Formats: sequence, C-alpha cells, structure tokens
Amino acid sequence: MDEIRMFGEIGEFRRRSLLSAAAATLALTQLGMIDSAKAQSHNAKLAGLPTVNPGTNTSFSPLQQIDAGVLNIGYAEAGAADGPVVILLHGWPYDIYSFVDVAPLPASVGCRVIIPYLRGYGTTQFRSGDTPRSGQQSAVAVDIIDLMDALRIEKATIAGFDWGARTANIVAALWPQRCKAMVSVSGYLIGSQQAGKVPLPPEAELQWWYQYYFATERGRAGYDKYRYDFSKLIWRIASPKWHFDDATFDRSAASFDNPDHVAIVIHNYRWRLGLAGGDPKYDDLEKRLAEFPTITVPTITLEGDANGAAHQEPGSYAKKFSGRYSHRTIEGGIGHNLPQEAPQAFAEAVIGAAEG
Repeated sequence: MDEIRMFGEIGEFRRRSLLSAAAATLALTQLGMIDSAKAQSHNAKLAGLPTVNPGTNTSFSPLQQIDAGVLNIGYAEAGAADGPVVILLHGWPYDIYSFVDVAPLPASVGCRVIIPYLRGYGTTQFRSGDTPRSGQQSAVAVDIIDLMDALRIEKATIAGFDWGARTANIVAALWPQRCKAMVSVSGYLIGSQQAGKVPLPPEAELQWWYQYYFATERGRAGYDKYRYDFSKLIWRIASPKWHFDDATFDRSAASFDNPDHVAIVIHNYRWRLGLAGGDPKYDDLEKRLAEFPTITVPTITLEGDANGAAHQEPGSYAKKFSGRYSHRTIEGGIGHNLPQEAPQAFAEAVIGAAEG
C-alpha cells in the first residue's frame, strides 16, 4: 500500500513537473516575444525621431516659476503634461539652453520634459535672504527633490552633465524610488570633502586650476568681475572642437546675472576642497554620499570623444552601477557640453533610458 502510494506520488510529481516545465517554456517564449516586440517598438520610435542638429532651436516656451523648498525655481517645460517625466539638469558654467535642442525629442514621443535653472542661475531665486547660499552637492540634489514634490512628480528619468550629472547621480543613489532611470555624462561623479583632500598627479591638478583660483579672495572677485569672459574660456577649454558662436554663448551667459550666482559657484568649489563649511541641514546626506553609494537604477553613461574637462575613463566607474547599465562614447569632436554639442545622441540616450 505504501509502495503503491510512493509510485503514485512520483507519477504525480512528474506530471506536475512536466506541466510546470511547459508553463515555464510558454512564459519564456511569451517573455521573449514581449521583449522582442518592446525592442522593435523602441527601435521604431528612435527611427521615427526627427533629426535635430546643434543650433536648430534657440528658445523655449515661456518659462514657469514655482516655489519648491528654499527656492522659487524657474524652469522650461515641453511635451505632454501627463506623459512620463524627464528632468534635464545643466552644469557650470552653462544653463538650460544646453538642452534647447534636446527637449523637443523626448517631448515628441510623449514625455513631459522639465528643464530647471539650478540654484544661482537664471530666474531661480532663494525665497529668503537668510538661507545659506550653499553650492554643496547635496543641497542642489535636494532642490530637485523639492521641485518634483512641488510639481507632484512621483518619479522621473533624470539626465544631466557636469553639476547636473552629479545631481542626477545623487538623486538616483539616495532616492532611487524617485528616479526611474538616469543618463549621466562622465559617469559617476559623487564626491566628498575627504576625497577632495587627496592630492592628484600634477597633470590632473592642472585641470583644476580654476578650483584653486576660486579658493582665493582674488579668485572670487575675479570671477565676479569677469564672469562672462571666464565662462567663455571654460567653454573653449572644455569643448576644444566646438565652434559655438557669440549668440549661443550669450543666451546662456544671461543666466549668470543671477544675484546668487557668484556665491553659489565659489561655495561649491571651496566646499569641495574643505575650505568652506556646508549647511548643517545637509550633514546626514553628505555622510551617506561620502560612502560613495552604488547606483541601482537603470543607467546610461555618455562621454564625448573630445571632452577637455577633467573626467575619468568609463571603466573606472562602471562597477558603481549595479542595475541595467551601458556606456556610449559619442564621437565627432564632442566636448564637455555634450547635450548641446550632440543633442540627437543625448536625446536618444534619454529616451532609451526612460523606456527601459
């Protein structure tokens, strides 16, 4: 009786195993079909994008303003109000016009595109004269979380370069539930004051000449007096093969007239070297960032083949991304301001990251 029951149980086990295997095979087949269909849809969407060359667009729709945390943030917006959200973040010394040719492309496939002025730029203003004019990395990242809260955005694909890439990194690392995917020019850029104290080889130190200049009072006064000439020099050094015209530069340079611009820029670089304290309200965040957290959200990193600014080789930071990850080197003499120099490539990365 027990022996018969044992064989019966074995037969039942085999029957269930065969059914499970068949179900698994069907599921994998369906998954493959779904993945294939998704890939075909994605490729068709990219193939259907209009071609945008640098300089195609020169303006945004009228800017909007919103109270968000300690700031009243100015931002441009494009696309469907109810579409998946893409947030594009600029760096120094640049502004939202780095994305003037990028924004129409994700907007054309149904995304809602938000391009904010960072603190110290354009029409973004502090709501109180008593708020410390901190340029430290966590403060800028909190600004973006505050902006998302103010706009009732639960989750977004976040993309940027320079300060904007670092900010995207921080949001993805500390608030992964708010970041659907990320595009980061020059990879992993989270830093710490302790890391900033480590001497680099002389050639690498030379690339940070302006950081040491800003550490002096002469540097602060010099940047205040010559901020336009200074910024144009940085553009030329960082993008040696980009032949931008005066009109292109002037559109962005207008954002440096912000009354807090110099204070934010100088504090950012002095804080990195440990020469200026941070706002105590961000201490806990900075402690977490000093551990160089791994980024788990889907990520695409980009690098121009002619980036004249200090940057690491892609292989040095690839392991900092534990989720779905890929790297693209954009060729054609592309420098540091990659979205403005290669808007098509940047937009395609953003759409690809957003769709997963």
